[in-house]
Amino acid sequence: MSNELLSPAEMSEADRLSIAAGPADGISLMRRAGEAVAAEVLKRYPSAKHIHVLCGPGNNGGDGYVVARLLAGSGVGTTIWSSGAPRPESDAALAAAESLVKSRPLSDFDAEFGSIVIDGLYGAGLSKPLSGDAAKAVDTVTALRLPVVAIDLPSGVSGASGEILSRAFRAEVTVTFARKKPGQLLLPGRGQCGEIVLADIGIGDGIIAQLAVSTFENVPDLWLREFPVPAVDAHKYKRGHVGVFSGGPSATGAARLSAMAAARSGAGAVTVLSPGNAMQVNAIHLTSIMLREAGSLEEVQEFLTARHPEALVFGPGLGPKPKVGDFALQLIKTLAEGARASQTANHGGAIVLDADAITSLAHQPQALFEAARQPNAPVLVITPHEGEFGRMFPDVAGDKTMSKLDKARAAAARANATIVYKGADTVIAAPDGKAAINSNGAPWLATAGSGDVLSGIIAGLLAQGMPPFEGTCAAVWLHAEAGSRFGPGLIAEDLPLALLPVLRELFDARTAAP
Repeated sequence: MSNELLSPAEMSEADRLSIAAGPADGISLMRRAGEAVAAEVLKRYPSAKHIHVLCGPGNNGGDGYVVARLLAGSGVGTTIWSSGAPRPESDAALAAAESLVKSRPLSDFDAEFGSIVIDGLYGAGLSKPLSGDAAKAVDTVTALRLPVVAIDLPSGVSGASGEILSRAFRAEVTVTFARKKPGQLLLPGRGQCGEIVLADIGIGDGIIAQLAVSTFENVPDLWLREFPVPAVDAHKYKRGHVGVFSGGPSATGAARLSAMAAARSGAGAVTVLSPGNAMQVNAIHLTSIMLREAGSLEEVQEFLTARHPEALVFGPGLGPKPKVGDFALQLIKTLAEGARASQTANHGGAIVLDADAITSLAHQPQALFEAARQPNAPVLVITPHEGEFGRMFPDVAGDKTMSKLDKARAAAARANATIVYKGADTVIAAPDGKAAINSNGAPWLATAGSGDVLSGIIAGLLAQGMPPFEGTCAAVWLHAEAGSRFGPGLIAEDLPLALLPVLRELFDARTAAP
């Protein structure tokens, strides 16, 4: 697997462990990194007349010296601009000594139209804003609109958070090593990286395993082994039952979107739980989706006792009202009590809390967090966008020292829930600290009802037995992939059908896997 994401500190430790394990030493890793960057530059810009290599004093600059040596050796006009001499006897100093290209001070940096820039100033380890000559270099390159190839990460972007530290290079391509970094997937850093090329420089999977990494890129390799494949003798209830709560007569569409998404994602049975005054509206629009009147807690309890659904969706279309939050708390309590009484399950199924449920519960978040920790409490998945996250976790949302990744983790731990912190760079975080950053999002998903579909997919996969974190990650990826492939013109009603080719590919990959 190569879906782990390494923080700058973890990448440094990977370097150290790899060097300690041998046989490669630090300069060997640096040479391989430079070779990977030089090969990418020559492949992409074969007619480049001149290449400017900007080198910092650390290892990122050392990689740059290797790149410059190799480009010059290939007959390309190359200039090195140095922001400072490497530390004596360091690997970077050795790389600089091996380069026959004369270094010039970064303070004199100038470039011409049509040239290429290699950014080897600071990379992923930078933790403070660019200033002085480095900042001027960014301004010069930006003004000339020169193509930039970044070594590891565009200088000025935090490798941990994706934050732009005052200003940063905007690369056409970023060549990174061993594993990607969180700052390459989190916004706004992702927008500065261009295409990301992952290069193998000899840091093996065994070294990465020693780091016990808990952050991942959300790709199928992360969860494909858990993806549900129906058994030969499966019937509809063996494939999982999802219940979706509907709003009143003028707000039923959200629940139907969730319900259809749950069915398309593989749930064998889906029931819309409707208040009595919305039964007729829902009945007109539902065919394969079942419908049941459940406007009171007693009626919901009857449904739970009769059908034992594995997952519920609560929130879409219910209205941002305190009584909705009260009902959610009662529902969690009811499921926990039912699980304790039956003694047949470790928990009371799963509830996906979305939309109006989040806003309604934001008035009493502590009550939700306590309910989530009671014995046999259902698995909770909470799916806030930025505004909803700020209402439910205001102190976490307002903490300027935390990245989106940090905030999602903190929220998951506090709520004892899997958190889907939505956006173009959606982060999925579990209570145990595992987290994944989604990288296949598309602007076409920014349409009314899209989130309701996501909630249904999550519930559908959890109902089929996927673990909460893996199932939620799979749902987020599926949702984004379907939206990306559909493209312009997408509306929420299109998404359930758009899932079909993606599901087919996942099914084929899952059944072909050893």
